[in-house]
Amino acid sequence: MAEAGWKGYFQSVFDYKTVKYVIAKNRKVGLLYRLLQLSILLYLVVWVFVIKKGYQDTDTSLQSAVVTKVKGVAYTNTSELGERLWDVADYVIPSQGENVFFVITNLIVTANQRQGTCAEREGIPDGMCSQDKDCNAGEPVIAGNGVKTGRCLRAGNSTRGTCEIFAWCPVETQSRPKEPLLKDAEDFTIFIKNYIRFPKFNFSKANLLEMKNKDFLKSCRFSLKNRYCPIFRLGSVVQWAGSNFQEIALEGGVIGIHIEWNCDLDKAASECHPHYDFNRLDNKLAKSVSSGYNFRFARYYRDPSGVEFRNLMKAYGIRFDVIVNGKAGKFNIIPTIINVGSGVALMGAGAFFCDLVLIYIIKKREFYRDKKYEEVRSVKPRGWRNEDRGSADLLGQCAQEAAKDRVLPRGREDAARKAEAEEESMERGQPEEEPPEQGKRPEEQPQAGSGSSGWKPNGSVCRQLVQPARSGVLKKAKVNAEQMQTLRRAETET
Repeated sequence: MAEAGWKGYFQSVFDYKTVKYVIAKNRKVGLLYRLLQLSILLYLVVWVFVIKKGYQDTDTSLQSAVVTKVKGVAYTNTSELGERLWDVADYVIPSQGENVFFVITNLIVTANQRQGTCAEREGIPDGMCSQDKDCNAGEPVIAGNGVKTGRCLRAGNSTRGTCEIFAWCPVETQSRPKEPLLKDAEDFTIFIKNYIRFPKFNFSKANLLEMKNKDFLKSCRFSLKNRYCPIFRLGSVVQWAGSNFQEIALEGGVIGIHIEWNCDLDKAASECHPHYDFNRLDNKLAKSVSSGYNFRFARYYRDPSGVEFRNLMKAYGIRFDVIVNGKAGKFNIIPTIINVGSGVALMGAGAFFCDLVLIYIIKKREFYRDKKYEEVRSVKPRGWRNEDRGSADLLGQCAQEAAKDRVLPRGREDAARKAEAEEESMERGQPEEEPPEQGKRPEEQPQAGSGSSGWKPNGSVCRQLVQPARSGVLKKAKVNAEQMQTLRRAETET
């Protein structure tokens, strides 16, 4: 048994499976198949080729350069700074103009700081003390302003005080103005010049057109109708980002300026336009102790005696991040073939799904399954010899001619059906009945009606063989000859 099993396994390696097409007359499955085909076709045409432009080769490795300039002046008059005029060199950091720049809108100024000893600011845990031993000399104050000297300074009869420190004195105050210092910064202008290049297609462009009129940039402002005037009003940028300028100017914030280049290089270069988008990058809804955007810087001076002092400034303002993205596409036959092939594969998936429905889900699944899958074996019957091949061919030819005549006499029709049945049983390995003895005349068959189109020889050399051979598909030549004689006598009598 084991050897037979292994033998069958190895023989199955050489089996060949071919496709058998079965036309299922089922409207529901047919409608489902057409709907799947239509859906896949719409997906391929509309989404892949029209929207996603699947016929193009793309380049996303955008090379970009950004140059920024801010212009505008503001006037202030405060007790710390007095009268002062602010220009671009005072409120823009860094001054050279990059893709990230900062515009000061508010300041906390601690003027005339000199290096010396003074009390640490209250509210710093590591700077609080009750006695001198709480302040270790030479130890810096954590999150403070200087280094401890070893003394604890208490005011009056208070039991708690602050450590004395060596620092820039006086230390920074914590008072914050209730309105922005540079509230006129809303009318400042931002000039953003952007150069881009797609290296795969060697395509370059800028967001500023070449013009002979040099006064164009002095008077134009950006709008949807004027894309190639990249001069933006600062207050408008904040508004487009969904914020209020006076609120963001008080505590600061971060604004993103997005420039998007989506270029279809199958069209003219003039059809490649920059698209701008503005949004606030910091979470304006989260109110925390560190909300907004600020940093510190100082300006240093020397008095007539040569002693250095400084003005410390805690600057609040708006940080602008210019972010450039882009993609270029151009027709290429390779992605076109790939996407078309994917669509054809999806068509096959639709047919596979319908096959599952047909042979596993619907009520008549057993019937369709039997029609779809059929096993065919090519086996020679026992006793098959080369001399019997001609008789077998003659039998097949006679069957074809009998089918053309369409109507046989009833007796001969029964004989033909019996011969076919015996041939089928012989192929299955079943024993056949014994042939009639020699010399015994077969039973007379009734004649066909005069009005019927009876069986006509028409001079054909083929005669119906009544019964196949016992040892194979046909009998031996001797038995075949006897049958031919019996058929000739039957024809003569009719």
